[in-house]
Amino acid sequence: MAATDKQLGRTRLIGGPGILLVWLYGVMVVGAVSRSAVQIATEFDKAPLAYSLSAVAGLVYGFITYSLVRGGETARKAALVCCAAELAGVLTVGTWTLADPSAFPDATVWSDYGMGYLFIPVLLPVTALFWLRRSRTATQ
Repeated sequence: MAATDKQLGRTRLIGGPGILLVWLYGVMVVGAVSRSAVQIATEFDKAPLAYSLSAVAGLVYGFITYSLVRGGETARKAALVCCAAELAGVLTVGTWTLADPSAFPDATVWSDYGMGYLFIPVLLPVTALFWLRRSRTATQ
């Protein structure tokens, strides 16, 4: 019999809007990982930086998804750090792709602040950071 979150002393992070965050991050994991896997396998020499960054984005999304589902204070802190790093990556890569488009012969998940993904890559970490900070204050 599996232990419950309460028995493990974990705070649930996926109640209410947290469920939507998990769902959106899950979709982004599938999108980023599958896209980068195909691109790396078939045309890596065309844009290695772009495809590698998309793979990194997929791994970050996967870790955040896992942390949100796992719950607990340690997972919340890890997710906060990853969301902040994700936001920094989106802003850096988004600005870089606008300032020097020749550096990216093909788009990444974070190109143009995630325009190819309806700007979800820039909106998602901001929303997650607010949710994770709120979940901390709700449990104190």
